[in-house]
Amino acid sequence: MNDAARTSTTSIQPDLIASSTARCQLGPDIEISPYVVAEAGYTVAVRALEEKTHYNQVECCDGSFRTIRKGDVIIGVLGERQALKGYSGEIPRHVEAGDTLHVLNLGGIIGHCASALPDLGPALRVEVLGAPVVHRNDRTVHARIQDGALEPKHTLTDSVPLVMVSGTAMNTGKTMAACRLVQGLTESGYSVAAAKLTGASLMRDVRKMKSHGATNVATFTDAGVVCSTKGDMAPVAKGIVHHLNQAAPDVIVLELGDGFIGYYGVDDLLSDRELQHHTAAHVVAATDLAGAWAAERMFFERYRAPITAITGPVTDNAVGRRYIQTQLGISAMNALQQPNKLTAAVRATLDGAASPVVAGSAHVAQDAA
Repeated sequence: MNDAARTSTTSIQPDLIASSTARCQLGPDIEISPYVVAEAGYTVAVRALEEKTHYNQVECCDGSFRTIRKGDVIIGVLGERQALKGYSGEIPRHVEAGDTLHVLNLGGIIGHCASALPDLGPALRVEVLGAPVVHRNDRTVHARIQDGALEPKHTLTDSVPLVMVSGTAMNTGKTMAACRLVQGLTESGYSVAAAKLTGASLMRDVRKMKSHGATNVATFTDAGVVCSTKGDMAPVAKGIVHHLNQAAPDVIVLELGDGFIGYYGVDDLLSDRELQHHTAAHVVAATDLAGAWAAERMFFERYRAPITAITGPVTDNAVGRRYIQTQLGISAMNALQQPNKLTAAVRATLDGAASPVVAGSAHVAQDAA
């Protein structure tokens, strides 16, 4: 018997059940305990103390986004977040009913906001009501996303080819590129699985990949992770890739949320030799030429991996594409305007018909001269 069973529970009917709790499969009637476990992944019931006009929604388990109203009871997940273009926060050491916390992201991560983004305004305040509990094997236990989650793998000996979509920061067009690649490869006859390996819990991106033709999708939340963190994600990523391989797709498209410089662990995955061994193509999204230049340097000097193509806002017109191709020696395609060309570049690496331009080749040529 755990602590949840030692305290009396009450029944509530929440207004919103956030997508971050999806693995717990909570129903419309939820028992809550006044005892809260202040650890990442444990679900928590809160009441909205206010309303906002911006960044005021939560993604629900059915994929819909609903506006949070004052007084709404929300079921979310305790977690931290370290977002460059969003709220950053952590889980207090102790959490109990009556405490005031904040909604840290659209997926329903609940924690104490330590730093807000001016464009978003202050994080929405919520009052802690308690912690949802479930009954399993004659025991009452706290509902948490780690139970039944995908197992991490410390080695990945076999895999179908991987296509990694990374970026220089948040909001650079990574999801758009991943979706267009999933669609293009599917239309080319490939069976495509897809996943998001890093970021803060939100199902929107993998749902989009699914709608673009992915046969199976997964995210780090399926592995019991609320928000990815530097130093911890390689075994999680390998577990997800292993899971997707079980359905025998032809290729797996992987989006890496946030930038390769940051707190979410992207650098760890791009540096992992085992994951790189199975990676056939790298597509990198950047917003400007400085970001594209930095990507070329990082992949050449640190990751020792070829960039198949650069995409994102930096490729919105011919000026950026021309610089990337002539000065950096890397193919540049806009995922929105040129999805077929982007797919063709990735197909070439998958089919072995051509080799991608190696990141840093422009510098190699200059050194040789």
